[in-house]
Amino acid sequence: MSLVLVIIGIVLLVGGILLGWITNSNFGKNSFALAKKTSKNLLEESKTEAENLKKEKLLEANEEIFQKRQQMDDDFKSRKKSLEQFEVNLTNRENNLDRKADLIEKKESAISLKQKDQNQKENQLNAQRKKLESLLQEQNKKLEHISGLTREKAKEILMENLLNEAKEEASSAIFKILEDAKKDAETQSKNIVISAIQQTASTFAIESTVSSVALPSDDMKGRIIGREGRNIRAFEVVTGTDVIVDDTPELIILSCFDPYRRELARITMEKLVNDGRIHPGRIEDTYEKIKKEMDQYFVELGEQALLETGVHIMNFEIIQMIGKLRFRTSFGQNVLQHSKEVSIIAGIIAAELDLDETMAKRAGLLHDIGKVVERTSEGSHTKLGYEFAKKHSEHPVVQNAIAGHHGGVELISPIGVVVQVANEISSVRPGARREVVQNFVNRMESLEEIAQSFDGVRNSYVIQTGKEVRVIVDHEKIDDANIHQLATDIAQKIQKDVEYPGQVKVTTIREFRAFDFA
Repeated sequence: MSLVLVIIGIVLLVGGILLGWITNSNFGKNSFALAKKTSKNLLEESKTEAENLKKEKLLEANEEIFQKRQQMDDDFKSRKKSLEQFEVNLTNRENNLDRKADLIEKKESAISLKQKDQNQKENQLNAQRKKLESLLQEQNKKLEHISGLTREKAKEILMENLLNEAKEEASSAIFKILEDAKKDAETQSKNIVISAIQQTASTFAIESTVSSVALPSDDMKGRIIGREGRNIRAFEVVTGTDVIVDDTPELIILSCFDPYRRELARITMEKLVNDGRIHPGRIEDTYEKIKKEMDQYFVELGEQALLETGVHIMNFEIIQMIGKLRFRTSFGQNVLQHSKEVSIIAGIIAAELDLDETMAKRAGLLHDIGKVVERTSEGSHTKLGYEFAKKHSEHPVVQNAIAGHHGGVELISPIGVVVQVANEISSVRPGARREVVQNFVNRMESLEEIAQSFDGVRNSYVIQTGKEVRVIVDHEKIDDANIHQLATDIAQKIQKDVEYPGQVKVTTIREFRAFDFA
């Protein structure tokens, strides 16, 4: 019985094992099929993601290549433009050298003619000397025979006669030499001045009080004006310029008597137009950014002036001040252009007179540097320029030329006289200066100075060719109750101190802003 039970147990055990093996085998097959299917799905998804990633990277690479190519095209155009300008400058210099070579040939021909004339005069003088000696010998013999004087006594009488005659001839000869020297000096000076003017002859664009900004389309005018004119009002308040939007297609006009302020407004407007985002906050941010970038622009203008005039090795601050001359005018004449002309003319005259050409160019370029300094200091531009040059250890000759180019002080070197002459040549040439424009600019500046003199005024701008003065006040110093009285006080002072045609409108603006961050 127990044996039967054992056999039954063994049979059940073997059956369980077989049943378990069969079940496990079927489960393994199903798991393997499921894993194979899952891995296939993962492989398909990986391939899809890889293709998408590949396409995305290709698009990014194409975009980067396009941007690089666009940048290279812009760089190429810029370099091409610079090379074309350099080629024009080289052509002008080559023409100037040809004219100078012609003048040298003419001078050499004139010297040759003078040399021949001198040789002829020497031959005539030798012939006259021989004739005089023979006459003297005959006179001596006659005197000895007629007077019965001794030879020694006759010699004394003869020498006295000859001495008096020689004095008279010498006086006449000296007078003739002096007259010839004066005529020759006058002719030579005229030739030198004419040569200098010919070599500096350049096109000169007359400065105006307006700048134009090109627009991509007339639709941009509406965005510039803004809803109910808020954008254009904000732009005029921030920049201090008058924006003129008329029917001229794809163009607006910026009007302001101050060239520096007008240039800031022009660059700001171009940046806003290119960016497309125009609103009061964006206008202020862009304007402040451009003001910070202008310092580097001044340096570039100064370095370009040094390159054009051939002046080298100069203090960084002086270079920056030279660049600022671009935005100063004197009787309608651009001061930077005038300074470059004076530098070149002074260098040419100094070279003709065997003076220090480099020193003359340097003094000519810096002679009006005080016109930039006088914006922040009191005094004449000659005095301020002299003090500025002395502060930066310029050569004493340069300092003296700056201080005396209008005759205020005694000149210690011929270089100062050369700079004085070059300044007159550049100033009095036809079309160089305009009294009417200078009077207008002086009136605009006086209007702004009067408004700025009142306590609590932060900024003041003259717009609409002097018909309106906009005054920005400090809201902490001037309240709403006093802002009307301030406008009245400014108007009364303008009426008392300034002569002007028509009426001047005084607009006072008080703006309060509160800021917070979430």
